[in-house]
Amino acid sequence: MRVVQAVRFGGPEVLVPGQAPDPVAGPGQVVVDVAVAGMTFVETQIRRGTDRWHERPRLPYVPGGLVAGRVSAVGAQVDPAWLGRRVLASTGETGAFAERVVALVGDLFPVPDGLGLPEATALYSDGSTAQGLAEHAKIGAGDWVLVEAAAGGVGSLLVQLARAAGARVVGAARGSRKLDLVRKLGADAVVDYCEPGWTKLVLEATGGMGPDVVFDGVGGQIGRAAFEVTARGGRFSVHGTSSGEVTLIEPAEARHRGVEVIGIEQLFDFGPEIVRWAEQIIARAAARVVRPIIGQTFSLERAADAHAAVENRTAVGKTLLLI
Repeated sequence: MRVVQAVRFGGPEVLVPGQAPDPVAGPGQVVVDVAVAGMTFVETQIRRGTDRWHERPRLPYVPGGLVAGRVSAVGAQVDPAWLGRRVLASTGETGAFAERVVALVGDLFPVPDGLGLPEATALYSDGSTAQGLAEHAKIGAGDWVLVEAAAGGVGSLLVQLARAAGARVVGAARGSRKLDLVRKLGADAVVDYCEPGWTKLVLEATGGMGPDVVFDGVGGQIGRAAFEVTARGGRFSVHGTSSGEVTLIEPAEARHRGVEVIGIEQLFDFGPEIVRWAEQIIARAAARVVRPIIGQTFSLERAADAHAAVENRTAVGKTLLLI
């Protein structure tokens, strides 16, 4: 079968198309014929060897941890009723950039009728994360919410979830194309965080008080600047490091400013809740409360281009491989 492998750690060019043996389902496992493979920004950093939150995979490795497709074979101790079903399947930290994958039956998520596999992939990964972040931050009606990377997969859903909760939203992103998208998603104000003095615009939009909730998906100087304008009594939620650095706030400083910091460590406890949150966000999509933004798709052979688009910030919304 066709696969894409990272043959060494480095830039997108290390992703090379190749061949691998077809997987065979063992006890408690199924084989999924892959139609869609998801990807995340974190996976680009794992490929570079710079990610600090995951163990380095052994080279060469097949990237990706989530696929959507149909079950084509089942192993021992698996109900044959799974055969032919459309599912999302977790492959762990690696293995998704392939025509077929093997997955534990316990890691399958049935895709509801009427929902496309690309949409399901975007909602399961980024949607469940956004749902969990929103739940932890306790968005309230009338709150001002600042969403960094608001045109990204998670950010675009956070904008919609905040609006659905009755909050007012400032969407922060890079460049006019992304800002236009954030406006269309219903943000009350947009700011380009590459422009000097962008936080002054955030304060102006919020009547000088600052946002009650900040979703920090960027980190670094941008995350730090966003913390500085968070309203007293507000919540500062950290979930991303696309700048390469996590926003670290000393507890004493947070107390002095009267801000509750929900650190990036929150993500480590998301695992047991992912299915519940995925069910919630998919139900909201079915009710047309939210919609996933799939900005670009690539073939399996162009996985390097897909990684480059995510890594160099030209991607809008979710980036997927269609296999």
